[in-house]
Amino acid sequence: MSERDVIESSSEPITHDRIVEDLRQLGISTGDTLIVHSSLSKMGYVIGGAQTVVEALLKSIGPTGTLTMPGHSSALSEPSYWKNPPVPQDWWPIQRATMPAFDPSLTPLREMGVIPEMFQRLPNVQRSNHPRTSHLAYGPLADIITSGHSLGDSLGEQSPLARLYECDAWVLLIGVPHANNTSLHLAEYRAVWPSKTRTTQGSPVLVDGQREWVTYEELETCADDFNAIGNELAINRLQISGLVGFAQSQLMRQRVAVDFAVDWITRNRT
Repeated sequence: MSERDVIESSSEPITHDRIVEDLRQLGISTGDTLIVHSSLSKMGYVIGGAQTVVEALLKSIGPTGTLTMPGHSSALSEPSYWKNPPVPQDWWPIQRATMPAFDPSLTPLREMGVIPEMFQRLPNVQRSNHPRTSHLAYGPLADIITSGHSLGDSLGEQSPLARLYECDAWVLLIGVPHANNTSLHLAEYRAVWPSKTRTTQGSPVLVDGQREWVTYEELETCADDFNAIGNELAINRLQISGLVGFAQSQLMRQRVAVDFAVDWITRNRT
């Protein structure tokens, strides 16, 4: 959606104070630990754009709260799996040999949206050390959440998602569906279903200061049924719905959503 489209679809501009008030009305409190997935354009015309949203999120949780967002960089991955768009097969060896190694301070986010990209620029934001599925965190629990991110357990027990579960975090979806709810991937790691498989992935990383292409096994994940899980969360009143700006938004405890999804996936995936 272009900026013109956003302006024309907005009946009024959205301010920092309006966003803070909307977050409070939704149920966010000082001291909360929060993982956010968002769409700026769905919020309407926000004065100050992504910067205003990040500042409002931090204001809503205060200095004792911790704000996190996915910082994924899916371009640092096995090129033979690429589909949107694919690349020619004879490029694959060149990519594996020359793709820059993951650098938490330099590697750009991919398809995360402008709000996480702005959040990444904030001084003292920490980023977990995973080349594909890193997470960004700011606040008192940032070090706990981002430490020990395992290559082969990218969204599982040795990932920031599991640390957020232990910290009893909240999940906030601003203008995006549950298909964007990364925490449900943790449920995939914990659930059991007949076709659950692991796949070989590859990424460029630094090993003893030298760039290397490394391969590792990780769970083959799929978000195709996450919106169905989200519908069931709503039916069972396990999430709070409201507006942040003009964006339809949902707030839920991560533990509740993950535990519900573990049971749902185990019962419904074939």
